[in-house]
Amino acid sequence: MHKHKSAEIVAQMPADGIVEGYASTFDRTPDSYGDVIASGAFSRTLDEWRAKGEGGLAIPLLYGHNTDDPMHNIGRVTEAYEDDRGLFVRAEFDADNPTAQYARKLAAEGRLYQFSFAYAIRDAGEVELDDGTKAYELRDLDLYEVSLVQIPANQNAVVTGVKGDAVAVADIHVKSGRRHSKADADTLRRIREDAERITQAIDGLLADEDDAPEPDDGPEPDANAEEPQAAKEEEPTATDADGLEGAKSLAAAVMAATDAINQ
Repeated sequence: MHKHKSAEIVAQMPADGIVEGYASTFDRTPDSYGDVIASGAFSRTLDEWRAKGEGGLAIPLLYGHNTDDPMHNIGRVTEAYEDDRGLFVRAEFDADNPTAQYARKLAAEGRLYQFSFAYAIRDAGEVELDDGTKAYELRDLDLYEVSLVQIPANQNAVVTGVKGDAVAVADIHVKSGRRHSKADADTLRRIREDAERITQAIDGLLADEDDAPEPDDGPEPDANAEEPQAAKEEEPTATDADGLEGAKSLAAAVMAATDAINQ
């Protein structure tokens, strides 16, 4: 499962359709999920993207992490590197994509000034910061895409200015939670409880079916008799039981998945 992070970063959009800034910062202030990102967390994945770039691949620039709609793939990252501040990215908007051009307009007007990135964790762990605060430090990440978004996990967004006819400067630290928020955890627990109740209900139905008496077929029908006009109700078949077992397996898988996420 890919995760998303938002961090307030300086994002500048020159008139030629380039947006640039910091998709992540290495400051030691935990975001709303209690995460900090270690310097060097992106070095390995950036090396891998550079190798992919030689084959013509690029880190996608998306709007709102939407990977389902091709029109929300609004550009490509043309440069990405780590410096003392964080992960700097420079991306270009697609000139022939109307969604990309509208996102560019929003950025130029200061209405869209936050970056976020999708990632998976390779290495992370708890750490105690200089002030004694406990945080979850992300030390090695796989970077999948960078997005322009509306709401960051880090609330230190500061628009520093707009210049030119299509230039927006903003401070953006774009990070979306390490795993999930407390509200998400509560939702996962409710999903697991619902799945458990579904499993119990299915067990009851299967038990009823096992205990049901064999139907009395009655006398052999007259071969010459006409079929009754009213259609007989179909008897439950082995396929019905298979379907219930399949639903039970699905519910068990849901419970296992929510348990794994909450670990």
